[in-house]
Amino acid sequence: QVQLAESGGGLVQPGGSLRLSCAASGRISNLYIMGWYRQAPGKLRELVATITNGGSTNYADSVKGRFTISRDNAKNTIYLQMDSLKPEDTAVYYCNARDGLFSYWGQGTQVTVSS
Repeated sequence: QVQLAESGGGLVQPGGSLRLSCAASGRISNLYIMGWYRQAPGKLRELVATITNGGSTNYADSVKGRFTISRDNAKNTIYLQMDSLKPEDTAVYYCNARDGLFSYWGQGTQVTVSS
């Protein structure tokens, strides 16, 4: 079993920045990809960004150039640096991790972009 603990959400004005963190614990040795997804009210959950064990990254078109995903393998933690935030980035952000069999989810952290 894998546990994911997210932190760093909050309220920010348009154009501002936030950094999300997700720490993995438990049976993490087989995890090969981690990432962030988000779900806005009334919408489906969508991919934001992913990062592999080797450091390869993938971003949704809507966040390219504004968000940066990174990982600290020593701390089993990934980060999502979010800059130039827009009101449409408002959502619950979920951390995700996958091994060969299962997909694990964190509890989610709210990000609200509003003036």
